[in-house]
Amino acid sequence: MTTGGYDPSKEPDNQGGAPNPPQGGYPPPPGNYPPPGNYPPQQGNYPPPQGNYPPPQGNYPPAGGYPPPPGNYPPQAGYPPPPGNYPSGSSQYGGFGGPTQLNVGEAIGYGWKKFSQNAGVWIAFVVAAALIQFVINVIFGGFDTNELSALSIIGAIVSVFVSILIQAAYVRGALHETDGNRPSFGSFFQFENIGAVVVASLLVSLMTVVGFILLIIPGFIVIFLTWWTLQFVIDRNQPPVDAIKSSFRAISSNVGPLLLLALALVGINILGAIPCGLGLLVTVPLTIIASTYAYRVTTGRGVAP
Repeated sequence: MTTGGYDPSKEPDNQGGAPNPPQGGYPPPPGNYPPPGNYPPQQGNYPPPQGNYPPPQGNYPPAGGYPPPPGNYPPQAGYPPPPGNYPSGSSQYGGFGGPTQLNVGEAIGYGWKKFSQNAGVWIAFVVAAALIQFVINVIFGGFDTNELSALSIIGAIVSVFVSILIQAAYVRGALHETDGNRPSFGSFFQFENIGAVVVASLLVSLMTVVGFILLIIPGFIVIFLTWWTLQFVIDRNQPPVDAIKSSFRAISSNVGPLLLLALALVGINILGAIPCGLGLLVTVPLTIIASTYAYRVTTGRGVAP
């Protein structure tokens, strides 16, 4: 063994006396790693140097040929309007404009125009409603009514219920006309809130009876101020009490023209009843359409032309 710390006897193949270099697989010695230059050699298809990257985000995407940024929609120029038939800004309901102030002559004229455009359906409904009420009166009214019986009570309940539904059907048909939808016979019964219709009608009837008890005139006032109760129930789906309040407010806001319209429609129906009631086939639909027209105009909901 030598004093230099290396024992050649342990490595007989190394005759020079120097230690063998390390075998492959060892990491390179510390220092300048990786060595400068082209180490490791560049492989193909590497991304280009940084100088050729896309432009900064401020100008992306490039101007021209691209749609405008969101926010100013619809586009200001050169682009089609968005799809769909949206109501115009001048109307609050159904996409219709129309008058903003009620005119009695225009209301009656509107009622006549819409009736004449769909006279067959309206006359058929008036006849059917009259026949239904006649049959109920014959069935339940042909018996002795001097004594209170179960049959007479049932007859009164059925008669009141049917009368309420018929009145609501008239209103539904008139609302179709003001919406621009010419109603068919089945369209008159397209309302789902029957419970609210019945309750509202019963409340109005009770208030009217109380009003007539109080020297008659209050009864006529109640009839006038609750004129549009069913319109608010069916058209706006309001609860019965809210519908009565809405009718009070709307009619109170325009008493003068509405009172003239009510008197004019009463006179028209009196004239319609003179020729054996045949004129009512025309005046009843005209009245309900004209009053619904007045409701829509007064409340700013718009009417179809």
